[in-house]
Amino acid sequence: MAALRTRTRTSVLPRTAAALTATVLLATACGTPPSEQGADSGRPITIGMSLPLTGDFSQPGREAKRGYEIWRDMVNAKGGLLGRKVQLRITDDASNQDTVVADYTRLITQEKVDLVLGTFSSLLNYAASAVAEKNKMLYVEPAGGAENIFNRGFQYLFYAQPATASHQADVFVEWIDSLPPDQRPKTAAFPTQDDPFTRPVIETMQRELEKRGVKTVYETVYPPDTTNFQTIAGAMADKKPDLIAQGAVFEDGVGLVRSLKQLDYNPKLLFQVSAPSNSFQYAKGVGEKNTEGVFYTVSWNERAKTPLNAEFVAEYGKRFDGATPAEDAADAFAAGQVLQAAVQGVGKLDQKAMADWLRSHSVQTILGPLRWDKRGAPQAKFVLAQWQNGRVEIIAPKDRATTTRVVNPKPDWQ
Repeated sequence: MAALRTRTRTSVLPRTAAALTATVLLATACGTPPSEQGADSGRPITIGMSLPLTGDFSQPGREAKRGYEIWRDMVNAKGGLLGRKVQLRITDDASNQDTVVADYTRLITQEKVDLVLGTFSSLLNYAASAVAEKNKMLYVEPAGGAENIFNRGFQYLFYAQPATASHQADVFVEWIDSLPPDQRPKTAAFPTQDDPFTRPVIETMQRELEKRGVKTVYETVYPPDTTNFQTIAGAMADKKPDLIAQGAVFEDGVGLVRSLKQLDYNPKLLFQVSAPSNSFQYAKGVGEKNTEGVFYTVSWNERAKTPLNAEFVAEYGKRFDGATPAEDAADAFAAGQVLQAAVQGVGKLDQKAMADWLRSHSVQTILGPLRWDKRGAPQAKFVLAQWQNGRVEIIAPKDRATTTRVVNPKPDWQ
């Protein structure tokens, strides 16, 4: 039977680029960055950021806030930056592009913060980074790996994760390559949210698996506000793919699992982009037993032996009732580490010098070492994670694995 193809051709970033450019041009003021107009060693270093604390991206946005705040407190406990305490100026962009532009414009041109850190999601960072670039401010983002972000010739933009979206699933494809032929999926379904981060992950994976002979039997791009997944789940259940690879942010990942469970369709392999990385929230959403065997790629693991990781995990648990940090909190902490390294490497708040320093240096973070190309795109790899027995294990690459066990095929829904 011919594959069912319902791919939406609309791309979020190009569709909004013209409007955003106009907004940024009206809202921003070029010139010498406020942090370089005169230093005051007697006052704190103020770092501004706008985060989606409400709206569609509020769950990861709140986690990013936690990560930034823990980083700030750990830096201050060791004397701050350049001998000055660090304070954060955090605003809520409500997951809205226009609001995030206004927020960063106000932080930079009116409140005159010394430094900025990025927001969450490709959608918001695409807009916010343009404000920082116009004002010649170093902009380190903790999330936002859409390729479009790095193709604008920006000089001040850096992404504090191991790789961009189009390379996030490389390690999963490599794992499939490592399987004996009789264990590899023969068919696959590729539903994804119309999100500028999730789509490149899934579309690249689909192309690579098709090259390897995996037949696509279903694909669709659904709107970000989709809440009912019965139709999508039903269409996939009819096709019975060996692999379902979903471009899920969070709630859509939980929604699809619930719908598949209601239909009693259980694929041999289930991969989701970001949803499973939301730690206990994901387990609570789908039911802990239903996490078993779910794959995802991730920038970070709580048991990694990277410097400061154990301290970060312990502090997070201390503050939040023993909880394990979500990946988004770790990514924000790492973005703070990158900014910190640039400040300390240059020895002063010189935005251009800090950007130049990052392009020529590797930075050790709790995610591992990060380095960048001339676009500010990172040049490392994600790790392949799988939920096993109610916790996350790293199964690839071997030198970073936390277990040699792999759950394959995925057990039935509970």
